[in-house]
Amino acid sequence: MNQADETALVGPVDGTFYYKKREDGSVDKNTVVCKICKKEFAYHRSISSLKYHLNAKHISASVDVSLNPATTHIQPTLHQLTGLRTRVTKSTSEKITNALAHWVALDCRPLGVVEDKGLQKVLQIASSDTTYELPCRKTVTKSVQQLYDNEKEEKENLLLKKAEYVALTGDHWTSVSNSNYLGVTAHFIDMKWRLHSFALTIQKTTARHFAENVAEDFESVAEGWEITPKVTTIGTDSARTMIAAMRQLTFQHMPCVAHVLQRTITVCLADSGFTATLARCRKIVGHFKHSPSNTEELHTEQARLEQDKEPLMQDVSTRWNSTLFMISRLLKNQEAVKVTLAKQKHKLTMLTTAEWDRLQRLETLLKPCSHLIHTMKVSDDDPAYVVRFKGAFKTDLSQRQDTLNHGWLRVATALDPRFKETCDLKCLSRGEREGVWTSIEAMLQKEPDRATPEPTEEPARKRSLLLFNSDSESEDEEGPKGALARYRAEPTISETDCPLQWWSTHEGAHPQLSALARKYLGSPATSVPCERLFSLAGRCEAEFKVGPGDWVLIKSL
Repeated sequence: MNQADETALVGPVDGTFYYKKREDGSVDKNTVVCKICKKEFAYHRSISSLKYHLNAKHISASVDVSLNPATTHIQPTLHQLTGLRTRVTKSTSEKITNALAHWVALDCRPLGVVEDKGLQKVLQIASSDTTYELPCRKTVTKSVQQLYDNEKEEKENLLLKKAEYVALTGDHWTSVSNSNYLGVTAHFIDMKWRLHSFALTIQKTTARHFAENVAEDFESVAEGWEITPKVTTIGTDSARTMIAAMRQLTFQHMPCVAHVLQRTITVCLADSGFTATLARCRKIVGHFKHSPSNTEELHTEQARLEQDKEPLMQDVSTRWNSTLFMISRLLKNQEAVKVTLAKQKHKLTMLTTAEWDRLQRLETLLKPCSHLIHTMKVSDDDPAYVVRFKGAFKTDLSQRQDTLNHGWLRVATALDPRFKETCDLKCLSRGEREGVWTSIEAMLQKEPDRATPEPTEEPARKRSLLLFNSDSESEDEEGPKGALARYRAEPTISETDCPLQWWSTHEGAHPQLSALARKYLGSPATSVPCERLFSLAGRCEAEFKVGPGDWVLIKSL
């Protein structure tokens, strides 16, 4: 048979079948023969029956193992020689389905991922079963729902059995699809001094954000989880609606310190000597962000200067610290930006040396909050615009600080072994310092008969060690005043140490104060947990196209 005749006989399915040759030498295009077992099949342009034959009888051909003479030197497996195949068992299939559901929930994948042919191919190769099919979306949804139910039951048991006090944080959020949601997270310290923090709900709301409606939403969440008697504080932003809603609730309001600080920074930036400089910075950043070619030229210059290839960052008024990030990135890449712009044609107004100096000063002013007390002090070297910014900052912040829950925060500071000396030495006036300890003493008098935790080994020896260097006249001194004196005599610990670990070790020496510490240290001073939850939810909806009904279920895990 010549080359032309062989080519004419090559049939469908990548040549795995060939056309039958009639006795007169012509080719029958309606009949094909399997190259492996020589079985004949009728062929009418459909290869479904041919593929079924390969899957049923010849596993090697079904997984695209080449049958060309040039590759016949590859040693086949036992399954390929015998035509046998491995099938995924029912139990294994259920495990794969549960794993897929866990993947969807844990990594916020869209439920439509189970329709991906590529994923199905991967699982077929991994399981050695070419007939394996991915579960449908409905099946995975049921599995995710089961995960949610199990997780919710576990969290309910935690709140019921291990939470004595519960603090909530919550906020409203509007998605890309213009749907509104209420997110609420719970925080508490259990009896073993472990901090728990998790989402309670992300529920869709349709009512207007009137104070009455917002208050009812928080009440319904607390009642739904049966934690109303345990709720101590609710942390929210300082929006007027939120403040008005908290007045209608019996729980204490914990205004978010981070929101207060960010709002103060925004107000001061809008009315300071940095306005024109920041406007030019935004135009420079936009020049690169809106043009891939400009960005590539910037990256080339960064590589020449042996810097990281990183894009510039644009600030957003509602994004915390975004102005600081923008100017820090510009200052870091100052030389690369200057050289790149010098080579390009543009209508931008370049920053002067004085303006680059202003950015440097502004970066110092916007450094993390731990440095604000120092950086906001006016010095003789400060130019007029810096003095104006510092003055406006301190004035605005002092006004907004009045909305904070100072009573709760001061007690929490006093009960934190890292900062309890702060109440004696630094942040408060003398009258206010004693007022904090007086309020704590009054709290102790309300619970004089609180049960002491079960004693551990050698309780007397341990107690004597814990009371070493105490200013108490007797280690058996009773009453709130004596308990408070023993605690105040304790040495402070490093800021990097864990206060919960300290209380876990010293609970036996301070049984009454430990109950207050568990209550006050479990309340976050910010509503950041909800903000992070909403940020992830928004990314899921924007990037993964996950509908609200999907990610609400997923992120409640």
